[in-house]
Amino acid sequence: MKYSLEDLLNVFEKVRQNCPWDKVQTHQSIAKYTLEEAYELAEALDSNNTEAIKEELSDLLLQVIFHSQIAKEENKFDIYDVLELLINKLKERHPHVFGDKDPDEVLKNWEHTKAQKREYFLDGIPKTMPALLRCKKIQDRMAKVGFDFENINQVKKKLNEEFEELEEALTKNDKTNIEHEFGDILIAIVEYGRFLGIDAESTLQKANDRMVKRFNYVDKSLKQRNRSLKEASLEEMDRLWQEAKKFDYE
Repeated sequence: MKYSLEDLLNVFEKVRQNCPWDKVQTHQSIAKYTLEEAYELAEALDSNNTEAIKEELSDLLLQVIFHSQIAKEENKFDIYDVLELLINKLKERHPHVFGDKDPDEVLKNWEHTKAQKREYFLDGIPKTMPALLRCKKIQDRMAKVGFDFENINQVKKKLNEEFEELEEALTKNDKTNIEHEFGDILIAIVEYGRFLGIDAESTLQKANDRMVKRFNYVDKSLKQRNRSLKEASLEEMDRLWQEAKKFDYE
């Protein structure tokens, strides 16, 4: 049986009115779930699992419906206002589809058009984004107006400078400045990645996956010998870790 948007709205409105948990939720209280669902969808897309993608899309759609229902109850907007805004955005952003504009000219003017709607050039990059991804977006946008390093050697020099400044902060045992300088190193690393054509966020995610895979190998190997992680020495775990590295590219 195929359901319509109206069916979904009617079902959720009943849930909202009668479920003790759902009826007391606010935009703020479910914000973390909205973010979680977006991440879970991204993971499903990465796995290329059709059923998982479908399920996570439904979970994310629920968040859209949930927020729209809350806004409707507050007499601010409803799902149809959201749909109207989306349709207008699609038409506005695709004048080469719904008008007679040249596609290349549309692409060229895209950032300029968006910039006109912002108070500051860097507005609109969400603080809730993963830090490395947000850092790269900020750098990419600044680079579009020429605020960027000229070559990779300048980036390497900057990275070395940041390490030196961290060492200086460490000698002074200034915790606030240590954190500040460590943050500058991370920024420089993201910048270095940009010049290498490497995305820091996805690269770190892959590195995290390798780290988990390696340690799971350590854990599994010890269990096969009837030993626990707490019983194993650092030397024993490190030896197994080095063995696990052989399987990184499998």
